[in-house]
Amino acid sequence: MVLSHETGLEPKEQRLLFRGKEKEDKECLEMAGVKDTSKVILLEDPASKEKKLKEMQRNQCILKACEAVAKVRAEVERLSEKIIALEATVRSGGKIMDKEFVVLTELLMMQLLKLDSIEADGEAKVQRRIEVRRVQSFVDMLDKLKAQNSNPFSNSKDVESMNTKWETFESGLGSLHAPTPLQSSTKITQDWVVFD
Repeated sequence: MVLSHETGLEPKEQRLLFRGKEKEDKECLEMAGVKDTSKVILLEDPASKEKKLKEMQRNQCILKACEAVAKVRAEVERLSEKIIALEATVRSGGKIMDKEFVVLTELLMMQLLKLDSIEADGEAKVQRRIEVRRVQSFVDMLDKLKAQNSNPFSNSKDVESMNTKWETFESGLGSLHAPTPLQSSTKITQDWVVFD
């Protein structure tokens, strides 16, 4: 415990050597022959060192993935400003060339591909998933805006609903009812012939 303050190693991460032999945790140093001027070697446990190294690498991977997601988020934020401007124009009744919708959709799809290529774990995976959903919602919004833009009646308040009246036929082809069956020329009898 005393050495953990000096070295930064937890007691379970420490290996204490005296006269070339590792000392057990419960073993008293005085009983092992350690005196005031004795040389004692403290080593970091290789397993804990490897564990720390893996944890550091994992954290670096998560940090790298978070940075990649943040770059995509910044680009999507820039694109969202254009989408909001398009939405305002369409809602006010203005017309926009379909090319604008296509280009923005393609740019968003490129961001989805970038997100897909990011290998992420932990918090970075959560951030990536949130950003994917956000991009997909913008793509859906663009599809709706494009449909509204191409429909001349989409912004009209006097649009009437159309009622379709279906023509019905009495019988035969095209009827909703099956035609009445014709009489069959086959005669059904109950006379059975028995063979030996």
